[in-house]
Amino acid sequence: MRDSARARSLAALHGLALGDALGMPTQSMSRDRIHADHGRIGGLVAAGPHQQIAAGMPAGSVTDDTEQAVLLARLLIDGGGTVRPAAFAAELLAWERAMEARGSLDLLGPSTRAALQRLQDGMPPEEAGRFGATNGAAMRIAPVGIAVPVEPLGEFVDAVAHVSTLTHNTGIGIASAAAVGAAVSAGIDGADTPEALELAVAAAREGGRRGHWVAGGDIAERLAWAVPFLLGLSADEQDDALAEVIGTSVAAQESVVAALALVAVTVESGEATDPDAAWDTLCRAAGLGGDTDTIAAMAGAVLGATGAADWPRTALDTVRRVNALDFERLVDGLLQLRTRHG
Repeated sequence: MRDSARARSLAALHGLALGDALGMPTQSMSRDRIHADHGRIGGLVAAGPHQQIAAGMPAGSVTDDTEQAVLLARLLIDGGGTVRPAAFAAELLAWERAMEARGSLDLLGPSTRAALQRLQDGMPPEEAGRFGATNGAAMRIAPVGIAVPVEPLGEFVDAVAHVSTLTHNTGIGIASAAAVGAAVSAGIDGADTPEALELAVAAAREGGRRGHWVAGGDIAERLAWAVPFLLGLSADEQDDALAEVIGTSVAAQESVVAALALVAVTVESGEATDPDAAWDTLCRAAGLGGDTDTIAAMAGAVLGATGAADWPRTALDTVRRVNALDFERLVDGLLQLRTRHG
């Protein structure tokens, strides 16, 4: 069981980084512009001529999704499972300064930046994130899924809320992070993808009861609706619906639902029997337009954790080399925390 949990934990972080790198050159672009610049995304490519956020980045480069997940993993390990808000805020600000020094426009998201500004202005940490309803908490939550068992569910959502409220202390923000984190955590314990996604909906429902209320679609209800809706469509129609009906923006009720729904239809349609299906799903996510790197990263984390992915070795080696990623030590530290929770 320990070997299986470690393999799935590594596959989750590998999937997150691969999805992130696939979506790097297409993030914040329209589907038409992506197609004109790159055609169908079938592998790792460098940023193209119209990519402004990640301008000039080579193929295989990751973005804030992977880098902030690594940051959170390190804080969890160093803190013995506890992340102090002040330390988290300092690390996030230091990360953004480092990105600015590199000339990158890939900076803190709108909810995180606003929350940290409120914190600097003297607002208490529990109030700083009271308007955060974007996908920033969900994109970096995979390490919590590795470190904390999903059962009991209420305690798991408590752990998600603990690391999310600084920047995303809303029902939508916590529910979206709980959904992604629960799917990862269930997979680490051996759940297959459908089982993990059922727990994702349950966790989203529980998470939606936490934090401050903000207007927006309910994460659990949108997840429960999106999958059967998509299954009734052809693959091309599904992509249209993901982009135009569900949505692919940074709003959590769009991009988080899109990522998990895309994972679900891949598995439920029978495509998961194809060894390349998980990789193809991430490539598909990278071509949807909008917040492609985050959608593909979240989908990759879930597919990896649930044993539905056999990531291509060449692509994985490229991403690890280009970004100097060493996930093994992080996974071992996170699994030690999981054992302690157990």
